[in-house]
Amino acid sequence: MSYVPMISSGVAGPLGALHLPRLWLKVSLEATGKLAAGYPGIGGGYDMMTCTALGLDPEAVKAFIKSSKPTYAAFEAWVKTNGKNLTKATIHKHNLAILGYIHADETRKGILAANGIADDGSVLPDAVDLNNLDDWFEFHQAVLK
Repeated sequence: MSYVPMISSGVAGPLGALHLPRLWLKVSLEATGKLAAGYPGIGGGYDMMTCTALGLDPEAVKAFIKSSKPTYAAFEAWVKTNGKNLTKATIHKHNLAILGYIHADETRKGILAANGIADDGSVLPDAVDLNNLDDWFEFHQAVLK
């Protein structure tokens, strides 16, 4: 059985870094062979933005999660020890980058079309909201349909 990662990129844990809980979930699912097709454990978008902003080596993140299978709290404790850029200012700047990221037109159009929503400007254009729609659609297709 595989799982669509249903934690939004707009969610932060106690450290305050947006997307970090979703990154943990995706890598954890990938490490156990349970990540839904089409989802990378660590991809080039928000995943790399988060690793880069917090000063985390993506391969070290994968290795830690694969070997330790940590809870989210244990993962965040590891991030606090291994992250190189964990100041409040860095985390705030990262969060603004996450919230301000806008998908390419074709990505937006594809997500809206899959959900039967007109691309008429009535949906917030940020990637967090569009990715939520995409995850909910994928979850529906995989589990509820």
